[in-house]
Amino acid sequence: MPGRERAVALSLVALGLALAVTSPAFFTVSNARDLLLANMPVLLVALGALLVILTGEIDISCGSMFAVCSVVAGMAATSTGSPVVALVAASVAGLALGAFNGVLVAYGRIPSIVATLAAMVALRDGLRWATGGAWITDMPRTFQWFGVAQRGYPAIAGGIALLLCVAMAWALRHSTVGRWIYAVGSNAAAARLAGIRVERVKCAAFAAAGILTAIAAVLNAARFNQVPSNSGIGLEMRVIASVVVGGAAVTGGAGTLRGTLLGVALLGMIGPGLTFLGVTAYWERALHGGIVLAAVTFDAWRMRVRPPATVVNAVSAP
Repeated sequence: MPGRERAVALSLVALGLALAVTSPAFFTVSNARDLLLANMPVLLVALGALLVILTGEIDISCGSMFAVCSVVAGMAATSTGSPVVALVAASVAGLALGAFNGVLVAYGRIPSIVATLAAMVALRDGLRWATGGAWITDMPRTFQWFGVAQRGYPAIAGGIALLLCVAMAWALRHSTVGRWIYAVGSNAAAARLAGIRVERVKCAAFAAAGILTAIAAVLNAARFNQVPSNSGIGLEMRVIASVVVGGAAVTGGAGTLRGTLLGVALLGMIGPGLTFLGVTAYWERALHGGIVLAAVTFDAWRMRVRPPATVVNAVSAP
């Protein structure tokens, strides 16, 4: 286990021990279930953010995209009553929005921070204009909890998340596309010389992130009987923080799914943990910011001492 991941794992254990001693009620089954459901959307969006960051780019529009996909899913569900149609409609919207970001960055040569910042504002304000700020209410019973009892929904949602995590872990470690992603992030020029189509890889990463964001939006919307048009506010901070804290280098080419899982778990426990410890929840974002600053500082130091990637070691990245 790399050093950053080990540090996050130890921090997670330390936080768990502190809560076990001071607030044993934190580890009840109901609270564990609530934590799982609350952080599952963050995890799925973080999977997509990991792909984008591994290519050396960043997407800060995921929160606004999450809101758009939630509304699309809600409209499809109220029109048809089918969770499958809602999932397909949201996935198409997520794919289109993600691919559009990818085209702007990969082929338009627009810095990803600029392109996705513009997308974040445009999507959020466009959605507010289209809906008038109104929520989608009276969701059909066939959509809420996916038509099963509330107790059965966590198993379905958890199964979907587990399947996506396993598939992505295998792809990053064993597939050609996974090696391309690491190579592009390590050294785009070297990857291009090795015959990798850098633009296509980056565009595909953004598109995949859009689909994962859409799936997260549907899983989250299915928990309630209404869909807010302002959902996903601040989600981009949680997602990027989880990925970076988990060991992914903001410059690309380094990061693992395991680290992202640890990052999501640690940051997801901080807010509820502070509440159980009797500390005001206003410290949550401050702690998130401090943790991210420490992680980015470590990356900057590592970049100074790491030798530049060559054609050989870039393409053979893990």
